[in-house]
Amino acid sequence: MFEITVCPVCAGKVRKIKEDWVSEFKGEKYVVPDLEYYICDECGEPVYPHEALKKIEAFSPAYQLAEPV
Repeated sequence: MFEITVCPVCAGKVRKIKEDWVSEFKGEKYVVPDLEYYICDECGEPVYPHEALKKIEAFSPAYQLAEPV
């Protein structure tokens, strides 16, 4: 897995975290369990590697509504 070490927004140091990630779609909350991503210690910007984005897509109701290609 590719390790991210620098924030793409401010060039600050980032650290990896793993937590249940909560979001909302059309007023409905959903949870992505044990999501691994990075957060910048300087500006607080979250940075999501490809694997995290794929996991978010798997749990998001927005992507579940999409038609398969």
